[in-house]
Amino acid sequence: MDFLQRQMRHSVWANERLLAFCRTLADAQLELTLPGTYGTVLGTLTHIVSSEEGYLVRLLGAKLHDIPFRATDRATLDDIASHIDHVKAGVDRLFGSGSPDPERVISDTPLRPPGAPQFEMAAWPPATQFVYHGTDHRSQIATILSANGLEPPDLQIWPYAMELGASRQVK
Repeated sequence: MDFLQRQMRHSVWANERLLAFCRTLADAQLELTLPGTYGTVLGTLTHIVSSEEGYLVRLLGAKLHDIPFRATDRATLDDIASHIDHVKAGVDRLFGSGSPDPERVISDTPLRPPGAPQFEMAAWPPATQFVYHGTDHRSQIATILSANGLEPPDLQIWPYAMELGASRQVK
């Protein structure tokens, strides 16, 4: 498994852990927000997952499912969970026949609205954005939770690596 695939899988793992934590929150807590963050806890998690789907659609050149998941959709935690499954499958599909070429030129996305400008780009920017974007917004959610007296889950690389046996204490 290459570095990028492991990073993308970490993002999926972090989303799954955050979703599990959000299932313990009251509806009012899911609507918490702070100035300087994207939005509510629920809205930000929706944004993360819908964006990851969008990056994968661009990278794969095909939709992950018929109806695109948009950050503007009013999603439930169950909706988000089903889309995390789409993201997980999309990551596996992206790496299904080896590591993608980071310099491969992507000429369009199946999600581009009619009349919207077309962008051509190498594959590495949306792949890198997949990793960076989720980390940034999960950090914003952690800030919202902490500022409201709630201990957020640890979504860093270290617990993920330990869970996989890639990092361990030596006695």
